Amino acid sequence: MTISDWIMIAAVLAGPIIAVQLTRYLDEGHEIRERKLSIFKTLMATRAYNVSWSHVEALNRIDLEFDKNKPKERAVLDSWKEYLDLLGNTQLSSDQWGMKRVELLVELLHKMALVLDYDFDKTHIKNSSYAPKIHGDIDSQQEALRKMTIEVLEGKRPLPVSAHPSTQQI
Repeated sequence: MTISDWIMIAAVLAGPIIAVQLTRYLDEGHEIRERKLSIFKTLMATRAYNVSWSHVEALNRIDLEFDKNKPKERAVLDSWKEYLDLLGNTQLSSDQWGMKRVELLVELLHKMALVLDYDFDKTHIKNSSYAPKIHGDIDSQQEALRKMTIEVLEGKRPLPVSAHPSTQQI
């Protein structure tokens, strides 16, 4: 057997192994990107509903999916830390807190967009979401109902009862 025969045998044996390993590597990279995209898409879709369960869950997944060893992704993590710090801040007035929250969320989403190769500027991220007023009204009403129900159950609020006479007697 010549050297070329040995090379041919090695190529025949190693080829499928190398192909499988390469496929696994590419699939893993695709899966990592998809997880980051999922977070970004969820946050973009819910940016007007920042207390929704899916929004909060996506925020909490940032630390899991973005890599501090990659400079662009490190910027995302730094931005998330700053945003998280604000979310727990009770020192600011409600108006100041709300304005700062929007500013920091927009910054976070913009840095994610850069990592994921989306061409969104900050103005687009801030101003291009749709949130019908009725959704806010429903949320406020549900919150009021929950509070009042809890107050009734805790004995802090009476349950109003009124007797209505029959409309017709037989």
